[in-house]
Amino acid sequence: MAASDTHRAIETVFRIERARLVGGLARIVRDVDLAEELAQDALLAALSEWPRAGVPQNPGAWLMATAKRRAIDRLRRTAMLTRKHAEIGRDLAEDGADPVAALEAALDDDVGDEVLSLIFTACHPVLSPDARAALTLRLIGGLTTDEIARAFLAGEPTIAQRIVRAKKTLREAGLSYEVPRGRERAERLASVLKVIYLIFNEGYAATAGADLTRPALCMEAQRLGRILAGLMPEEPEVFGLLALMELQASRLAARLGPDGMLLPLTEQNRARWDQLLIRRGLAALARAEALSGARGPYALQGALAACHARARRAEETDWARIAALYGVLREVMPSPVVDLNRAIAHSMAFGPEAGLALLAAVDADALRNYAPLPAARGDFLFRSGRLAEARQAFEEAAALTCNERERAFLLKRAAACGG
Repeated sequence: MAASDTHRAIETVFRIERARLVGGLARIVRDVDLAEELAQDALLAALSEWPRAGVPQNPGAWLMATAKRRAIDRLRRTAMLTRKHAEIGRDLAEDGADPVAALEAALDDDVGDEVLSLIFTACHPVLSPDARAALTLRLIGGLTTDEIARAFLAGEPTIAQRIVRAKKTLREAGLSYEVPRGRERAERLASVLKVIYLIFNEGYAATAGADLTRPALCMEAQRLGRILAGLMPEEPEVFGLLALMELQASRLAARLGPDGMLLPLTEQNRARWDQLLIRRGLAALARAEALSGARGPYALQGALAACHARARRAEETDWARIAALYGVLREVMPSPVVDLNRAIAHSMAFGPEAGLALLAAVDADALRNYAPLPAARGDFLFRSGRLAEARQAFEEAAALTCNERERAFLLKRAAACGG
C-alpha cells in the first residue's frame, strides 16, 4: 500500500474510532483533555508505525491498546498511579498480570461501552444543559466549534469557551467516567437522549462541508440508542428516540439523486427506503406508545416519522395527521423549530397560504441564521405563484447554509423561479 493510501486509511480509522478512544482513556485518566491528548499520541504512533509495518488487522484495537499503554505510562509518572494501584492491587508486577487489562477490568461498568460512558459523564448535572450538549458533540460527534455553534445558533467564541469550561469542570469534579446506575442514570437520561439525537441529526443533515450526510454518525447514534433500550426497557422516551432515529435513517440512501443533488421527502424514491429500519422503527414506536401513549417529545416525533414511513407514495402521506401531531408536539416541546415544521405540515395539508399564515407567527429573531426558515418561506411562495419573492427567499436560505449540497439545491430552486 502506498504511503499516501496508508495515511488516508489511518485518518479514516482515527475518525471512526476517536470517540471510543477518548471514552476509554477518560475512564482511566479522569480527564477529557488528557484523554484527547493521548488519543492524538496514538494517532502519531500509527502515522509512524503503519507506513513501515502495514495497517494492522484490527486497527481500532491497535490504537486503543497503544493509547491505553501510554495512559499507563503517564499514570506511572503521577500520584494517580498510587491511587489506582490501591484499587486494583499492588501485586500486578509480581504476578505477571497485564496492567492495561487489569485496569480495564477494574474500571469496567455494567455496560462496558466507552462511548456511552463518556456521554453519561458529559451529561453530569455539574454541567449546564448547553455545556453538556456542546461537549458531547465535540467529543462524540467530532464536530468543530463552528459546526456546533451553527447547530446551537450561537457564536463560535461562545461555544469554544463553553467547551473549555465544561472540560475544566469535569476534571475538577473527579468523576468516574462510567454509565451510572439506578436513580442517577434516570436523572441524566433526558440530557443523554438530547445529545444522542444531536449526534444523529449532524449525521442526517451535516451542518457544513461537501457531504449532505455523515452516515457513520447516524449509525453510532442508533447503536447507542439500542444499548439504552436494552438498559432501560421501561423508559418510553428511549424507545421514542430509537424509533425516530431508525425511521429517519431508513431514508438516508434516497436523499440524493443520481446527480448528487438533494431530494426533498416528496420526491424521494421510496423503494430505496430501508424496510428493515422501518420495521425496527415501527416496533420501537409501538413499545413507546404501549408505555406512555406516545405523549413524550421523542415518541411524538417518532409518530411523525412513522406517518412518512407508512406512506408507500408521497401522495398517500397523511399530512393532516402530521399537522395535528405537530400541534401536540408544540404543547409538549414548544420551540421556534417546531413552529416552523408545523407551518410546513399545514402548508402540505391545507395549502401554501395556510403555511404562510403560520410562518408569520414564528419567532424569526430566534431563527435569524437558520436556513430552513427562508427555505420554507420560498417553498410556500413558489407554490403560491409568487415567484419573485420565492427566488429572494431561496437565495437568502442558500446564503445561510454552510453545506455545499444544500446550497446547490437551494440555488437550483431559486433558478427555477425565473429572472
